[in-house]
Amino acid sequence: MKTMKTSDISNSFLMLMLAVLSMTAQAQTVQTSSIVTAQQEAELTIQLAANRPIEAGQSYWLEELTWMEIRDLIADGTTTILIPTGGIEENGPYLTTGKHNLILEATCPEIAEKLGNALCAPIIKFVPEGNIEPPSGSMLFPGTISLTQATFEALLSDIASSLKQSGFTDIVLIGDSGGNQRGMANVATTLSEIWSKDITRIHFVREFYDPGWEATEQYTETELGIAESRHDGYHDDIWVTAMMMVTDPEQVRYRQRVEVGLGSINGISIEPLDEAVQLGRKMIEFRAGFTADAIRDVVSN
Repeated sequence: MKTMKTSDISNSFLMLMLAVLSMTAQAQTVQTSSIVTAQQEAELTIQLAANRPIEAGQSYWLEELTWMEIRDLIADGTTTILIPTGGIEENGPYLTTGKHNLILEATCPEIAEKLGNALCAPIIKFVPEGNIEPPSGSMLFPGTISLTQATFEALLSDIASSLKQSGFTDIVLIGDSGGNQRGMANVATTLSEIWSKDITRIHFVREFYDPGWEATEQYTETELGIAESRHDGYHDDIWVTAMMMVTDPEQVRYRQRVEVGLGSINGISIEPLDEAVQLGRKMIEFRAGFTADAIRDVVSN
């Protein structure tokens, strides 16, 4: 039988002691970490429940509110959030590339006001506009910015999931451009399946675009007596132009057009300025009401 040397016994004992000390240190580290985490959680709970120190600001735009204002609005029943999608694309010689975004800037708050329990998420300004390389569709024109369908849908999915985390229970997708519709429908279908057991629901309201656009055109013709008499050949019309003018007449180059005698579109004059803006307001009022009714229908089901 082999006898262990004294030095071997000493080394083994030393290694055993080091192992015990290491385990003890690790246990203490885990315990300290747990204490820190618990303390942080307690501090966060207090912070999230803190009273707002000043009077609340007023806006229908999520990005123009503080987190405390959003928290309190949700608690008071503002549980619907609209995600508007626009685009950056070619729109003829007069209209800026942000046409759809300008229309949404005027229309989304009007929809939220009519609903009475809704806010507007920031406008999604980047959407599919055609192949990037080789270019197709609006990408054939300088200034257009396009996303692939996969990128667009991933963007919408992450934004909607973030708003779900905030506590909104009805998330509504609306889009002002035809190329946005398929992606929004896909995201709504996918997230509806994933969230099937959750309180939060997501809705794609196609009616804002179709038949919202056509219904607004019919209203303008039958109720306001405004009908185009020709087509100037541009990606433009009186409905688009007038609604953009509500947000900013400079975005349809009003002054420059009037100076050179081009203050009309498809046979409809956009002069004087005040009358054209008022026409746009009536269009937005109608379209917002049309869309609010569609949202109420889908949310109530």
